[in-house]
Amino acid sequence: MIEAELMGSRLVVWDADAGMTLYKSGFYGKPVGIPKPKPDQRFDSPLMLDLMEGIYLFEKRKIKVRDAKSGKQITKRRLLRLASRAYKNFGDGYIIYKNLRDKGYIVTPGIKFGADFAIYEHGPGIDHAPFIISVRKKKDQMGTFEIVRAGRLATTVRKQFIIATPEPKSGRVNNLVFKWFRA
Repeated sequence: MIEAELMGSRLVVWDADAGMTLYKSGFYGKPVGIPKPKPDQRFDSPLMLDLMEGIYLFEKRKIKVRDAKSGKQITKRRLLRLASRAYKNFGDGYIIYKNLRDKGYIVTPGIKFGADFAIYEHGPGIDHAPFIISVRKKKDQMGTFEIVRAGRLATTVRKQFIIATPEPKSGRVNNLVFKWFRA
């Protein structure tokens, strides 16, 4: 099992070989100092994971986490508490993240696209993300302005815009896919 160290709201895999193994197994994390790593690129630097990825890998028993200050092992419960403070609506976002990862998709932050997630079928540097996802609750309302803005953005970056709504009790996810066309 690969060891990661909790530093603030990030997890660091200091062993470069272990980090590269994680990265290549599903494009997890970012190698420090390498802004756009190529899929076949070898790197000799630590791997930085965000809490969402870290919790997923922890649940899949791919990593164990220890505290940077005390050196003690971190529990899933503590990771969840930290993530709930670090992310707005972490629980809903994590249901979506986990659902997509379990289906084999590569999930990255979608902030540069104005969304919660960017979804790849094969991975960054291999293909472009065909989807961007905004996580919403079922009861959320979206005005016309927001829908038009999302549509224009998705069209500009050539991606399909999806609103994903989780059902926390069952873990199911409902997706509303917008398809844009010219009239």
